Formats: sequence, structure tokens, C-alpha cells
Amino acid sequence: MYRQHFGITGCPLDKGTKTLFDNAQLTLLQERFQWLLDSPGLGVLTGYAGVGKTAALRQITAPLNPHCYQTIYTQDTDCSRRDMYSHLALALGLEPAYRRTQLWREIKARVLELVDNRQIQPVWIIDEAQNLPTEFFRDFPAFLNFAFDSRELMTVWLVGLPSLLHTIDRVPNAALSSRIHVRVSFQPIQDHAHFRALIEHAFRAVGCQQTLLSDSGMDMLRQASQGIPRHAGQIIKTALRLAVPKGLNHLPDDLIEEAVEVLR
Repeated sequence: MYRQHFGITGCPLDKGTKTLFDNAQLTLLQERFQWLLDSPGLGVLTGYAGVGKTAALRQITAPLNPHCYQTIYTQDTDCSRRDMYSHLALALGLEPAYRRTQLWREIKARVLELVDNRQIQPVWIIDEAQNLPTEFFRDFPAFLNFAFDSRELMTVWLVGLPSLLHTIDRVPNAALSSRIHVRVSFQPIQDHAHFRALIEHAFRAVGCQQTLLSDSGMDMLRQASQGIPRHAGQIIKTALRLAVPKGLNHLPDDLIEEAVEVLR
């Protein structure tokens, strides 16, 4: 209903957004991601929920040539370490072996076959990595050991909340920490100018050439969302819905305030 009312194709900052706003964080991640494509290794991407980590990786991996890269995305991480390797095995076209040692051997053999015979590099993205079992953090470095630890064959990204870094940097996980090639952190967009640019970009992306918010409404949205794009999008969507029965063609401050209250 609100799409027709405002003449837009979707909700600003919705999950379906195809072109993401870049306030330098996206560019940095793209650069670091390319590093690990050129020289495979382990990367870590952290940030609060809703800052756009997964959306950024989705945009970055979308144009990858499937004849050169096999992207594997795992988000169900609240499981056993064997379940994690089983998921990887299935994604690589293997029937997971019952014993973990056999499972490892078969996965590594498939990775070697992909890289050496088919020139395809596996790219494994593990989302919600803060939920991974302790045992996985401990033995993952051994899993990444190929050819007497003389070759790096897989690009792996661990993606999660800031607490993921605290886990990785604990003494028992020193072997994993030492293997990290790249660390990237996404932050909320708190700067006034950058936040305004984010919202204006989001409205343009859905076919609206004006922002519909006043300067004070924009600041109210920034503070209420704490600069987190997902939260800002939820407030905007609620405000758009509230505007329809009122017959409004913009989002006045009191409507933003009402939307914030509805979401509390």
C-alpha cells in the first residue's frame, strides 16, 4: 500500500536493495576481499547486527565468475563442529563421512582437485561466526593446513558480532588468530553528513528523488536508529505505513517519533 501511495518500488534500506551506500567501509571490504581472492587466506568481518555485513558480502560475491570461484555461504553456526564440515562437504558435492578424520580427508582432496585440476578457488563465508562451537575454533587451523602447511588453498571469511574478535583473540585460539590475514570492522554511521547521504541514497534507490524527511526528522532518525542502517530502515518503513491512512506525502517529525514508539 505505501509503495503505491509514495510511488516507490520498495522500502528504503530494505533487504532487496541492490546497490549499497558506501561511506568508505564497503570500499575497504571490497579491497580486502580482493586481497584474499588474489592470495587465499582467512579474513574476519565484524560489526553490530544490522550494519550491513552480510549485504556487503552478498554484493561483493555476486559478480564472481563461477568458473573461477565457488562461493559457499553458511549461516547455521549454532551446531557441532562436525556439522560445519558436513555442510562444507555437501556444498562441495560430497557425501559427508561419519568420522571427522575421514570427512577432513575427503574435503581436502576435493579442494585440491578444484584448485589444481579445475582452477576453481573455494570461498567459504561463515556468517554468525560468534556462535561457532569452541572446538571448531581450536581445530580449524589444522583443517586449513594443506601440503605440510605450504599452501593456502581456500579463502574463508568469519563474519559476526564484535564478540567474535574476543573469542578469536583468546589464548586457546592463538593458532587461529595467527592465521588471520585481514580484519575488517563495520561501524554504525553516526556522522551527520554520512547518515544523511545514506538515507538520501536509500530513497533514490527505490525511485524517490526526495528524502521526505526534514533536517530535524533526519537527526531524529539518526539518533533513534543509532546509525544502524537496518534499524533506520525499520523506522522508515513503519513511518511510511503510518503516513498512508493519514494521507501524508512526506514523513513529518511527529510521524517519525510515532514510528519509533511503535517499534519499541
